[in-house]
Amino acid sequence: MYLTAERKQEIFKTYGGSEKNTGSAEGQIALFTERILHLSEHVKENKQDQFTKRSLVRLVGKRRKLLDYLKDRDIERYRAILQKLNLRK
Repeated sequence: MYLTAERKQEIFKTYGGSEKNTGSAEGQIALFTERILHLSEHVKENKQDQFTKRSLVRLVGKRRKLLDYLKDRDIERYRAILQKLNLRK
């Protein structure tokens, strides 16, 4: 499996503040970004996989909603996570 429990803990520790803080917006956005990057590579190799394409679009939408939420709540945290994850807006 591409995303092990140790990798998830590392993501949440890096972006969410601690490995126990799995509900933070930054941690969730980072986790979605990791999954999006993996699925993007899969779709490039398997162009006929329509189910994965749909899953990828749904994940991008979820991440966008979380980013919008964070932008409305705290603009500084929003800018920081965009810079850390190298996302463009």
